[in-house]
Amino acid sequence: MKKLVSIVVPAYNEGEVLRAFHARVQSVTEQLAQYDWEIVFVNDGSRDNTQLVIESLQSQDDRISSVWLSRNFGKEIAMTAGLEHARGDAVVVIDADLQDPPELIAELLKAWEEGFDTAYARRTRRDGESWVKKATAKVFYRLMGKLSNVEIPPDTGDFRLMSRRCVDALLQLREHHRFMKGLFAWVGFPAKAIDYHRDPRAAGTTKFNYWKLWNFALEGITSFSILPLKVASYVGVLIALTAFIAGVWIIIKTVLWGDAVAGYPTLMVTILFLGGVQLLFIGILGEYLGRIYNETKGRPLYFVQRFAPAACVEAKNLGKTHDSNKIKYQHQ
Repeated sequence: MKKLVSIVVPAYNEGEVLRAFHARVQSVTEQLAQYDWEIVFVNDGSRDNTQLVIESLQSQDDRISSVWLSRNFGKEIAMTAGLEHARGDAVVVIDADLQDPPELIAELLKAWEEGFDTAYARRTRRDGESWVKKATAKVFYRLMGKLSNVEIPPDTGDFRLMSRRCVDALLQLREHHRFMKGLFAWVGFPAKAIDYHRDPRAAGTTKFNYWKLWNFALEGITSFSILPLKVASYVGVLIALTAFIAGVWIIIKTVLWGDAVAGYPTLMVTILFLGGVQLLFIGILGEYLGRIYNETKGRPLYFVQRFAPAACVEAKNLGKTHDSNKIKYQHQ
């Protein structure tokens, strides 16, 4: 029996590019006929014709599964939904915008056959992106490498292949604030990097602006490091020690030589400085506290509006038994 490979494709307002994406994926799967294939499109609450295009493709290709989420939950959740509905012995995660070439799947599969549980695509070039985004991305990955106790590969996105045991392990992690690049690394298992040249988008526009990227960076830092909390403690101790030394010096100077009362500007600067530092670290505490609050609610990660499994997979009964109700309503 052939091994089943699932391709998970999160899509949000990608109606313009889905047909071109499917054509390239179809070409790749035809060249790799030694495998059975399943393509899981996850419509993350799109507002364009994404779902209509997916259903049209599904009528033409019986290997396509369609997962339509009830609203836009974000890419990290959409990927999780796709992984939960994928049944392959290996699962590939790839974006629909064709910045990540589907042709690289052959190299990822080769690494899997060599015994690696994860084969991740590492970017050597990032065409179609501004120098600001490239620079900030580089700084972010280097910063995460310093802050986190989990080694997150630099210059690596979500494009990767994972073995079934790696996917099953990943799906046991149920946190709502899902920084998937960190979770991919956290589960461990043998991994191999495959270098590639990232292309510009084939169509449509990016869904990330700089505000979203900033929040994404906060997710990564707070999900995989408590260093900001430690820094708050260290800075607090340093300021308290400095204030104590300054206080002792003022007392000694006043007793020995006398000293005029410090001026109003100095007092205001000191108060504003200390107030600013306190508010900054209260904000850091708030970021962590807010995440704890969201986790304690125990809400499902997502709800599925409609799920249509791939006809060929259902007919052949490949992969694990699938219960859509369980997947939709379990403690996600």
